[in-house]
Amino acid sequence: MSVPSTVAARSTDFLSAERANRRATAILVGLLLLLGIALGASLFAALWLEFGDAPVTGWTDLVVPAGFGALAFGGLGSLYSALMLSIGDRMVLGLADANEVAPGEEPVLHNVVAEMAIAAGLPKPRVMVVESPALNAFATGLRSDDGAIAVTRGLLQALDREELQGVVAHEMGHIRNLDTLYLTAIALFAGLIALVADVGVRALRIGRGVGRDSDRKGGGAIAVVVFALALLLAVLAPMVAGFVRMAVSRQREYLADATAVRFTRNPPGLIGALEKIDRGTFPLPGANRAMQHMYIVNPLDRFDPDPGALWSTHPATADRIARLRNLAG
Repeated sequence: MSVPSTVAARSTDFLSAERANRRATAILVGLLLLLGIALGASLFAALWLEFGDAPVTGWTDLVVPAGFGALAFGGLGSLYSALMLSIGDRMVLGLADANEVAPGEEPVLHNVVAEMAIAAGLPKPRVMVVESPALNAFATGLRSDDGAIAVTRGLLQALDREELQGVVAHEMGHIRNLDTLYLTAIALFAGLIALVADVGVRALRIGRGVGRDSDRKGGGAIAVVVFALALLLAVLAPMVAGFVRMAVSRQREYLADATAVRFTRNPPGLIGALEKIDRGTFPLPGANRAMQHMYIVNPLDRFDPDPGALWSTHPATADRIARLRNLAG
């Protein structure tokens, strides 16, 4: 999935970088929504031709079924996302084995989180620590005023205060930009596209298997086109949705980097942190594919010698550092 050229940080203005990445995200999300609507409309039109009782004599006879399919997909996606998001933050913290720490246990970390909360204009998030030597961090929260920031023990030991401030600012940027909600919803929507495509294809196969003949209702040529389109989208839509999901994730990482600079006015802090994190050699126990996009660097692909750009949840760390240096002038 190619990324719009406007994403590149060509200016030292971090606000311009934020706007560019928001536009890129909007384009990608629009593509995902259109893909889902097209899949729902084409599959329901094909199912109508297969199982419906009304004759089809022209394209106008499929307008209502196709429209219903598009609306049904949108409604199902909203309900599914709302259900899963209601328990998402608690599930993530539990899977990561993150434990809340008191100010007396980690005073520097609490102080840095409080500073960045003030810079973001948000209530102070809960402060969590993952007891692992890996160098990583993530944020959760369904609302910008109810978040949590978790860092690993290895990160606390490896970074100085300025670098820790850069990482916390990045995670605060995710909370401020609602990425913790946004990216989870995108992941669920992409998964729903794959589920609908699979169920739709199975239903069409059942229809063919019981010997229904759409020519008996007319629209033979129309049926051929509709079935071909539905099958093509059912095959390609999950793959494209996966590409879009990863591309959106990469853009939100760029956006969080730019937002961190906005909060700290100190790009070298995050640059130094990313350099140390990139040299880290410890994998993160408990990390999985479902939550890999939430970390400041991917806890899985970074140990793969060839992760592949299209399927990567994060931009290359070297590219992020280059953009941050550009923002620093």
